[in-house]
Amino acid sequence: MRIGILGGTFDPIHNGHLVAAQSIAASFQTDEVHFVPAYRAPHKGSQSVTSAFHRVAMVALATLPFAQFRTSTIEVDLFGVTSNTNWITQLSSAKEVTNTWYEQIEDDVFRIHISLRHQQHWGHSIYYDSLSNKLFIRVKRPPPDDVKKWKIAIDAGHGGFNAGAEGVSSKVLEKDYTLLIAKEFQKSLKKSGFKNIYMTREIDTTLSMEERIVSLRKENPDILISIHLNSTVSDTVKGSSTYYRYIGFRPLSQYVLKGMLELKLKEFGNVGSFNFALSGPIEYPNCLLEVAFLSNPEDEKKILDPKFQKAVAKKINEAIRKWAAVVN
Repeated sequence: MRIGILGGTFDPIHNGHLVAAQSIAASFQTDEVHFVPAYRAPHKGSQSVTSAFHRVAMVALATLPFAQFRTSTIEVDLFGVTSNTNWITQLSSAKEVTNTWYEQIEDDVFRIHISLRHQQHWGHSIYYDSLSNKLFIRVKRPPPDDVKKWKIAIDAGHGGFNAGAEGVSSKVLEKDYTLLIAKEFQKSLKKSGFKNIYMTREIDTTLSMEERIVSLRKENPDILISIHLNSTVSDTVKGSSTYYRYIGFRPLSQYVLKGMLELKLKEFGNVGSFNFALSGPIEYPNCLLEVAFLSNPEDEKKILDPKFQKAVAKKINEAIRKWAAVVN
């Protein structure tokens, strides 16, 4: 495999960088071009630089449509740790990890960098084995190219004693309508040929966030969609929104939101670094969808309509398949 390296501050990345990368790929017949955000360029003097986290995120989003371009990385910070080694052993048999390195960014903060082969990060797990005194970071490989072979997890928000929001006029409960939409989504997936579907609940039952996370980690899905309905004190606020915690999982949430906007819902936003329990697991890409506002009369009317519920399910299905076509 021939790999080209394109370094730069990328603050921000622009079309010139993408054209240069395409030129590198064509001139040197590279299989991949890896973007490596650097620190402050010497000719820029004391000019301030955006944080590495945000520059990597910008590069990742800009290069997503280009199959040859690579920026996907995992960074793990270990606190209270000091390096006492000066080598790293890397094996050619690794399927998803292309490079690993580390740096002592502070006296007691040790950072591990893991470069991935694919643009989309499919999850990883971290655990410490006290018997062997080793830290393990397991990187998940991509699912099959055929999206219909993916394992899709669906979470119907709330349930049982946790009723969620209440309709402003109808007084319907969020827990009942998230389940209706989740079941329509399940039907839509089955109709499209998906066979491996996991529902966190299929009846009105009480499930804590901890119980949902335990079951999801046991099932180990390829992706998770958690379906909720929004609410606020103002009945004029309306629209659809999606949420993610980790930047590597943002693209899925963007595609789902785009699907909701095609239903003529107002955009409430794509929200990152969101502290929702089911957005916390790092083992699989996940997206929290707040379909619309039960506290808004216009949105509430749509939510109550069975045709709208089916349309929402269809759009989530389409969003997953469109996203899969890009990342694959």
